[in-house]
Amino acid sequence: METATVIPQGNILRAYWHKEVLAMLLLGFSAGLPYLLIFGTLSAWLRDAGVSRTTIGYFAWVGITLSVKFLWAPVIDRTALPWLDGRMGRRRSWLLVSQGMLAAGLLVMAITGPSESLLIFAGLALVMAFSSATQDICIDAWRIEVVSPALQGVMSSTYIIGYRIAMIVSGALALYLAQYFSWKFSYAVMGMCMLVGILTTLWIHEPERHISQETTAQEYVTYQLLVERFATKGIWDRFLRWFSSAVVSPFMDFFTRNGTRRALVILALVALYKLSDISMMMMANPLYLDLGFSKVHIANITKIFGVLVTIIGAVVSGVLIVRFGLRQMLLLGAALVAGTSLLFVWLAQYPAEVWIFNPGFVDINIEYSRLVIVITGDNFSNGFAATALVAYMSSLTNQAYTATQFALFSSLMTLPGKIISGFSGQIVDSMGYEWFFIYVSLLGIPAIFLCLLIFRYPDPSVKSG
Repeated sequence: METATVIPQGNILRAYWHKEVLAMLLLGFSAGLPYLLIFGTLSAWLRDAGVSRTTIGYFAWVGITLSVKFLWAPVIDRTALPWLDGRMGRRRSWLLVSQGMLAAGLLVMAITGPSESLLIFAGLALVMAFSSATQDICIDAWRIEVVSPALQGVMSSTYIIGYRIAMIVSGALALYLAQYFSWKFSYAVMGMCMLVGILTTLWIHEPERHISQETTAQEYVTYQLLVERFATKGIWDRFLRWFSSAVVSPFMDFFTRNGTRRALVILALVALYKLSDISMMMMANPLYLDLGFSKVHIANITKIFGVLVTIIGAVVSGVLIVRFGLRQMLLLGAALVAGTSLLFVWLAQYPAEVWIFNPGFVDINIEYSRLVIVITGDNFSNGFAATALVAYMSSLTNQAYTATQFALFSSLMTLPGKIISGFSGQIVDSMGYEWFFIYVSLLGIPAIFLCLLIFRYPDPSVKSG
């Protein structure tokens, strides 16, 4: 194990060339690659294979696995894998196993396909989701432990860049390969791309973990309270000690610092903030295909242009947070997401049309369509809102329990949306796309209300621990 890397002040530009930061770029790619392959891109494959929209909607429930990763985050944090842990360390061993499962899952999906056995295909998607969530837990923990706090901003920025590059690959490139070759070939190539993460895990070093005396003392108090309650002995006492420090203490810390009422408001906001965005995810690609857009046009607009617009939205959000404050931009982001969902109501009323524009001063033809307008509004608002939400969740986290508490927030952030999106296909089949996206927009109203409610409480960025 090695101690956290510290970069001397004034050498920030050089920091981007350090091994840990370059590794974070590659691990960001590895984390971002599976996401669309389980959801957005997968829904296009299912629709292309003739799977009904109702069934495609049910596939969204696979994503619930990503939304409950806090349940096994303590296990990954405190449990050693046989043989691998002694040779690679806690973070790297769990990371390697999860990445190996992702690569194998993609290759088996490429062999199976939804037409041969939809049930087996769904099972593979579930394994992929579990492995992806496990990889996310490991990467977050490694990032926090391997460098000093001063370098976390650099690590986060390179992670986001790698993640967005992966979304272009798993979105646009996957659609290109499906268009010109086949879906099975596309997913096989994506499986090979997971080698980026595997090789990076073999390259990086295991960080040294530090637990403060204050944290240790508080965990002992919590453990003693549980011992008095359950009076266990032997192996059960050892389990209780582990359960107390790994599971109970992080949750008690959050509620103690915030108070029960405020804590519940915060958790409700985190849970409902992305409800509108996530609920429509599984029906976006089926809508584009049903309107008549080609997979290449969808790739160009939603997976390349859309990702760039998302990055712009994220940058604008970050600048405005510094200028006007976090909670104000959190409110604006919630309103933007709910409002821009209505753009899809307009899009759904017209068949696919692709127009050609020639600027005149340069000999080039530019393809554009109503889809460009919709994606511009939707992706900008999503990038804006996501940045504000991540900043808000980070401000709520006690550094003594960063991995477990952030896993709780990020899990809760997607859980309600994944549950509701499972019914999205049924709603479209029974009411049509227009009414579905009106319903999606209305799902954003509770988040707006909760954003207004948190103005009653002190700024969460001023926290203890």
